[in-house]
Amino acid sequence: MSGLVLKLNPRERVLVNGAVIENGDRRSKLSIITPNANILRLRDAIHPGQANTPVRRVCYIAQLVLSGDAEPDEAGRQMLSGIAQLSQVLMDEESHDHLSTATRAVKSGDFYRALKSLRSLLPHEDRLMAAHQQ
Repeated sequence: MSGLVLKLNPRERVLVNGAVIENGDRRSKLSIITPNANILRLRDAIHPGQANTPVRRVCYIAQLVLSGDAEPDEAGRQMLSGIAQLSQVLMDEESHDHLSTATRAVKSGDFYRALKSLRSLLPHEDRLMAAHQQ
């Protein structure tokens, strides 16, 4: 994760390589210089019961790797399978770009970047799910 900068709000929590770190009373900025550090903002974390849509399930798998609760090789295979399935449904250019970025990130072991790219698809998925329920 060379070059990752986290801007934290007061009392915001972040998971770094399995350790929960809480910011103090003021906004702050952390520079993560260790390559391949596993980072997860807890405010962005998807809880198991919230992994109830295709994009959220794939995001949740990435999150499990970042939290140290899943083995990267097996999780990567599951994510690539999920991304392939998503690409069969989300065929617009913007979604394709995010899915391609996520695929490259998973293949290179960069689960943070994969999660970030996949999270960009959540609003689009929410709109599609809402339209389908009407």
